[in-house]
Amino acid sequence: MSAATLARRAAPATLRLPDRLRLGAAVAAGNLAAVGSRLANRGSGASIRGQVLTRLAPDAFKLLLRGRRIASVSGTNGKTTTTHLLAAAVRYGLGADAARLVTNADGANLHYGIASALSQARSADIAVLETDERVVSDMIAFGQPEVLVLLNFSRDQLDRNHEIKSLGRSWRAALQRAGHDGPTVVANASDPLVVWSAGTAAKVVWVDTATSWTADAALCPACGTVLTTTDGRWDCPGCDLTQPAASWMVDGHSIVTPHHHRVTPELRVPGAFNVSNAACALAAATELGVGLDAALHGMRTVTAPAGRFATATLCGTTARLLLAKNPAGWAEALPLAASDPVILAIDAIAADGKDVSWLWDVDYEQLQGRRVIATGPRAQDLAVRLGYAEVEHRVVPDLAAALAAVHHERESRPGMDGGVPQAPVDLIATYTPFQKLLKMAGLR
Repeated sequence: MSAATLARRAAPATLRLPDRLRLGAAVAAGNLAAVGSRLANRGSGASIRGQVLTRLAPDAFKLLLRGRRIASVSGTNGKTTTTHLLAAAVRYGLGADAARLVTNADGANLHYGIASALSQARSADIAVLETDERVVSDMIAFGQPEVLVLLNFSRDQLDRNHEIKSLGRSWRAALQRAGHDGPTVVANASDPLVVWSAGTAAKVVWVDTATSWTADAALCPACGTVLTTTDGRWDCPGCDLTQPAASWMVDGHSIVTPHHHRVTPELRVPGAFNVSNAACALAAATELGVGLDAALHGMRTVTAPAGRFATATLCGTTARLLLAKNPAGWAEALPLAASDPVILAIDAIAADGKDVSWLWDVDYEQLQGRRVIATGPRAQDLAVRLGYAEVEHRVVPDLAAALAAVHHERESRPGMDGGVPQAPVDLIATYTPFQKLLKMAGLR
């Protein structure tokens, strides 16, 4: 990346007077819509603000990105948590308070969501932005990010993105067009499609995330040959695409740095997959000039990014909220669910993906021996899958009623077991019921 490019990013954004006036009016209208949304109890208003803003000023996304140091985070799973981890690392490591750092903490990651967040921090010179996979090309072109984190690719909402390779192709093309002025890419070396997509970048920092999910990486994205795996490393026998040597590595609960230091992130969010997310965030933070210890300190302040892993009392039941959007996400979430019963909430509208055939790719058999409450509008589809998995279950379609059922069950038994309060019930939900839960809990 050239010095001139870095200088342009560090310079304050300067807009022509007509652009400033038009953008200012659009921002004001968006803010008014957000206030109306909150007064109507329809949510935080961040989404409607962005939609109004970008409708009135179609180039708002491009204009609001100007003059900032940008770190962008994308991938099918983990981008919200990774964005929170990276933002916390930058905030602590660079002393970037709210006036200097802007991030779309609520996870609104399309053009209008990003524009909405940026519009509320016009003077912030650093932006850490969660970016939908479909927006990455425009982020590279218009935002000229300093760092781009590419986490993974897996099937997600197949009615929206029917072929994930097409997304990878768009990333690859955008990085090629950016050339030497393109971002430093922090990329998951364990994911073949990510490796292929990042292959045209000017600079790549590889992270071996020790990914266990391989169901979406059977074929070489370059030539279509069936990939082979030896000693945990993938390779294509039909062409030269192979797993690259990584400078950052995940080893169990530890992260190994390029200088061979082994650090334990000691995160406050659970799961081995979040150690992988932390490794990518840590690599990105150091590329932005944050010291290792400072980055770790900042990341340890993250507890419930956009409500993920939050514990809340709903309908009398204390529940831990877990989000799972696709087979790869369920593969990570199910091992975390330790309660009996466990609640699984399923819907299939646009935000979830209308095709629920993915249920048959999830290993629900691991829940055998525990009770499951299936809830949500597509609970019957889930019940069929659980029946074939020989998992004891019952269907309570209404989400509030499912939570109340657990409350009544626990009320019928002693509230304390040997003086220890009952643990929260684990509730795993797809996107739409998860958002409903956040609203019920007052978390959005």
